[in-house]
Formats: sequence, C-alpha cells, structure tokens
Amino acid sequence: MSLEVKTEQPIVVPQSIIQPKESRLRDFLSIMMVNKAAMVGAIIILFYIFIAIFAPILAPYDPYEIQLENKLMPPSFEHWMGTDDKGRDILSRILYGSRLSMGVGFAAVAFGAFFGIIFGLVAGYYGKWVDSIIMRIMDVMLAFPGILLALAIISALGPSLINVTIAVGAFSVPLFARIVRGSTLEVKRLEYIDAIRSLGANDFTIIFKHIFPNILSPIIVQGTLRLATAILSAAGLSFLGLGAQPPSPEWGTMLSNGRDFLFSAPYIALFPGMAISILVLGFNIFGDGLRDAFDPRMKK
Repeated sequence: MSLEVKTEQPIVVPQSIIQPKESRLRDFLSIMMVNKAAMVGAIIILFYIFIAIFAPILAPYDPYEIQLENKLMPPSFEHWMGTDDKGRDILSRILYGSRLSMGVGFAAVAFGAFFGIIFGLVAGYYGKWVDSIIMRIMDVMLAFPGILLALAIISALGPSLINVTIAVGAFSVPLFARIVRGSTLEVKRLEYIDAIRSLGANDFTIIFKHIFPNILSPIIVQGTLRLATAILSAAGLSFLGLGAQPPSPEWGTMLSNGRDFLFSAPYIALFPGMAISILVLGFNIFGDGLRDAFDPRMKK
C-alpha cells in the first residue's frame, strides 16, 4: 500500500519582497548611472532645487525693487540678464521665481497623486460597481483637455497661485488613478494576497501595507513626468493672467510681461522662457531614466 503525501502549493511572492532593499537600490543606481541622459536630468533638477533654496543668498538684487532709472537695461556685468521695464533685475527675479514655479509644480502633482492613488486603489481592489463609478468619473475628467479643465476651475475659483495649483492638480488625478488601478488589479491577484487575507488581515492593511508598496514604481515615474507638465501648465496659466499676479516673479508672469518688448528688449522674455524649458527638459529625461530603471525588462 502506498501513501500519498499532499504538499501545499507554494505561495508566489513578488520579487520586490524577496529581493533585499539594498540589492534593489544598488540595481537602481547602477542602471541610472549607465543612463547618461537621466544623470543630466538629475543634475538639472538638483541645480534648480539648489537655486530655489538659496535664492536669497544668490540673488544680487531685491526682485521687487523698482528702479525706473535702470529700466530696459541690456545684459551687462552689473545686471547679467538685464532689467525689465520697471528696472528690476531679471536674474534675481528668475532665482526667486524658481521657488514659485517649482513649488506650484510639486504641490500640484502631490495633490493629483494623493487623490489619484486613493481612487485607483479603491477602484482596483474592490472592483464591481465601485470600480465602475470611480472610473467613469475619471473618464469624464479625461474627456476634457487638461488646460481647458484648469481654465474652468480657475474661472470658478478666481485667479491666484493656489487656485492654479488646485486646477493643475485636478487634471492629474485621473492619470494617477488609471495607473494605480491597473497595477492594483495585477497585484491583488497574486497568491500571497490571498494568503494574507486568510490570516485575517483587513482591507486597509492589505491595500496600504501589501499592495501599495509594490506599485510605487509606476507612480514615481508618472509623478516625475507630471512635474514637467505641471510646471509648464502653471506657467501657461500665469502667462494668461490666471495664476500668479504682478509683481510676483513667477516665470509665466515674467513671460507675459516680456511679450510687449519682444523687439526692443527680447531678453525680458528670453531668460524666463529658457528657465522653464531647461527645467521641463530635465524632468522629462530624468523621468525616462526612472522608467528604464524601474522596468524589470531593462535589467540585465
């Protein structure tokens, strides 16, 4: 007589749980170091963060000081980027403006990511009618072009930097929600989630302790890429007069002021435009590098 020994099926655990954090960090850094474009993007971002933090020390002049006797001065050793139509130093205003533009970008993405992650996790985990209701709302938001949705929100709330942050963050919500929902649907089907549930873990613990940490990679990549769009959108709204109001040294506001002097003093619009373009480029190429580093198929 033969005895059959029953063996339990092994629980499939995501590689991100098995692999030590030090090994994951080492793999991530090695891939990022190989990607030269991503390193350039990181250097650009760190440079802008540096000048935003130390703007009061680096700025040679008060960005709000009006000196009409020095108005429309071209770039020189005294004013490296020239002065605007009110005699204010453009370099100082760009340095201080980095705080406003980057602050709005980070705040808007944080706003959109927070609500998008919550909606995506709930929709992906519970499914059924909860998923249908949440995702149909997200589809309605995606039906409107982002800038038009932001214009509608600002028209209702009024022009201000805070309202621009809310408006730009609002059209980031459905993008994060869709990415998080898709990742949650994939992770919740794994056997280790069923094992954790059978041990008595509640939904909150499963969602935020076991599912959320394993879907961070696409969230981080999307957040980095959205920062570039958020900064560009906020500058565009300020350019239209719906964001930061004069005499605020916000880059979009400076561009709006410089459009009246494109032929007589083009540097008034040129330097803020360059500041926006370089920062957006930095976030874009750094985000592409993050995508490569977090994609398992790119690892050797």
